[in-house]
Amino acid sequence: MSKMHQRAKNRFKHDTGQGAKMVLSKHNLSEHSTSETKLLAVLLLAVCVAVLVAHWPALSAKALSFDDSEYVTDNVLVRNPSWKSTQRFLTEILNPSTIGGYYQPLAMISLMTDYALGGRPDNLRPFHRTSLALHAANTALIIVLLYMLFGRVWIAAAAGLLFGVHPLTVEPIPWVGERKTLLAAFFALWCLILYIHYARKSDWKLYVGCFLMYVLALLSKPTSTPLPVLMLLMDFWPLNRLGWKRIVEKLPFFVVGGISALITYISQSNTGGVELPAKYGPLRIPLVLCHNIVFYLYKMVWPINLSSHYAYPKPLALTHPMVLAGVIGTCILIPLLVISLRWTRGIVTGWLFFFMAILPTMQIIGFSNVIASDKFAYLPSVGLLTVLAAFLGWFCDTGKPVVRRTVVIIIVIILAGAESVATRRYLVQWHDSVSLFKHMLTLTPDAWSVHNMMGIALHSEDKTDEAIIHLRQAVKLEPNAADAHNSLGAALESQGKLDEAIGQYLITLQLNPRYVTAYYNLGNTLALQNKFDEAINRYRQALQMKPNYAKARINLGNALGMQGKLDEAMNHYRQALQIKPDDAELHSNMGITLARQGKPDEAIRHYRQAVKIDPDYLSALDNLAWILATHPNPTMRDGPGAVALAERAAELTKHQDANILKTLAAAYAAAGQRERAITTLQTAIKLAAGDDELANQIRSQLESYKQVKP
Repeated sequence: MSKMHQRAKNRFKHDTGQGAKMVLSKHNLSEHSTSETKLLAVLLLAVCVAVLVAHWPALSAKALSFDDSEYVTDNVLVRNPSWKSTQRFLTEILNPSTIGGYYQPLAMISLMTDYALGGRPDNLRPFHRTSLALHAANTALIIVLLYMLFGRVWIAAAAGLLFGVHPLTVEPIPWVGERKTLLAAFFALWCLILYIHYARKSDWKLYVGCFLMYVLALLSKPTSTPLPVLMLLMDFWPLNRLGWKRIVEKLPFFVVGGISALITYISQSNTGGVELPAKYGPLRIPLVLCHNIVFYLYKMVWPINLSSHYAYPKPLALTHPMVLAGVIGTCILIPLLVISLRWTRGIVTGWLFFFMAILPTMQIIGFSNVIASDKFAYLPSVGLLTVLAAFLGWFCDTGKPVVRRTVVIIIVIILAGAESVATRRYLVQWHDSVSLFKHMLTLTPDAWSVHNMMGIALHSEDKTDEAIIHLRQAVKLEPNAADAHNSLGAALESQGKLDEAIGQYLITLQLNPRYVTAYYNLGNTLALQNKFDEAINRYRQALQMKPNYAKARINLGNALGMQGKLDEAMNHYRQALQIKPDDAELHSNMGITLARQGKPDEAIRHYRQAVKIDPDYLSALDNLAWILATHPNPTMRDGPGAVALAERAAELTKHQDANILKTLAAAYAAAGQRERAITTLQTAIKLAAGDDELANQIRSQLESYKQVKP
């Protein structure tokens, strides 16, 4: 053996054999000096402050990304915080009713809690606040984990800092639906920390705590499944305790992980869909793996052109430069990893940690239309951080330690500063949805799903013409994309192009006969054409597949009401009320129907609830004022109350709505203000010009007031 080889081996001797046990056995938080513990606390605080400063613009982000509508905007359980919603999140295991995807109850409960604290689609700050706090906490936990493994406070803090401010960690914070990534990482890191404690103390309470954290991580996001494998890798290095006994002690973890994997597959299949490897040729999986191995390492080292949508290379073959680079890079990387075993277990183990942790998202079983995603690398990057921490420890202990440590500190500060700048620049793209998808389109101009989301974002801002351009492009790029056809139908419907919208909805249903939203949208369009029988049939089809679809049940009630089937309409309204108890429109519609049924007192109760939920709900204000002013029972009339409500409605319409002024006049009359009632009706007649029916109603009302003696 050469002297150079022997020196290298000696430098890495802490990685293997008895040396590892001697060095690592003392790395227990409780056994360190008070001064070192204080230093750790100070560095934890300093790093967390740096992380908060770097990511602070995330709190102002207003962008809603791909699936945020499912997680917040349209999620009836999140928008109705209650124990009942919590129970449903926990018990809807194989068929989550509000999410098109896998079982993730803790993530949903977390978002529901933020909604209860004021989070709304137009006020995302409470969601981002919690996510940023979780990211800072995860950074602190990574520092503690690295400190426990290697016993070097400054090195653990340096590695944690580089993780915390890295641009690759941006995505899970402003992307509301990615709360699951942060929450799962939080519990997974606690699981690993408790496992290290258990490995050194063999205390059954620590084992139970570790197991509990694993379960909580799985309930947050099932990509935490490989944690038992990660523990075995840590047993191999740096804990150096791997053996059959260690495998046996993890059997309960593997059993729970296997059950979670089965639940994940079934729930994803039932609600979101999966693609099995057999659907594609035998080369697809190795090509995807090679591409992603190099892709993620590249993005970590050089984090530019980051996006929430990394499209599959077309073609997915060696003729594509990125695929070829992935294959060549992987073929170079693997032999280097094997060669590194001559000196240390650390490099191979750290890389395997990364690879096994990210494996569930490598699209072996397809569940997404992207080949990779920044968020997928969030927890797996811990494996590479262990390699970095071990390397820095070795580097600082050789040669001239003081000089080398100074060099490391300077380099880390420079890198952290550069990362922070890049992080803030990337966060600018999350200012609003249009900015976000415009950024994605500059990187992937031929991604149909990004054009689809851009169209949805523009449509929500009433830029329908621009929206339709992007939606037509989405359909052109991917004619079999049911989502794009459905979105295009909605945009066309808003322009009054009802027949063309119906055509798009029918295409959607041909492509996906279980597309519930398309049945609902089709029902709405048919109702606008007064084709209530057909609309009712479409609403019923939507409800057959999704009984808790509150919007469909409400509009079914509306359509039945238009046909005069008031009892049946009320039945559906009451069922919808169980799902959406705080829906102002629903209470208002129930009030209208009850009034038509001759039940004014019940109608008043629902109108009042609608106004309580939304004080500016115009229809409820108008109808409640009218019924209080004209109640069949004179003793139940409330003139002053009616005036207050009607005046508010008139203010909202700037006194330019003849119907509202008609109600205001009735309120004045009920309050004994006859002259004001007459004056108001005279103004209303002028506004009603062109609507003979309404004008005649107002004239009749005016004559009745004139005939009343003052």
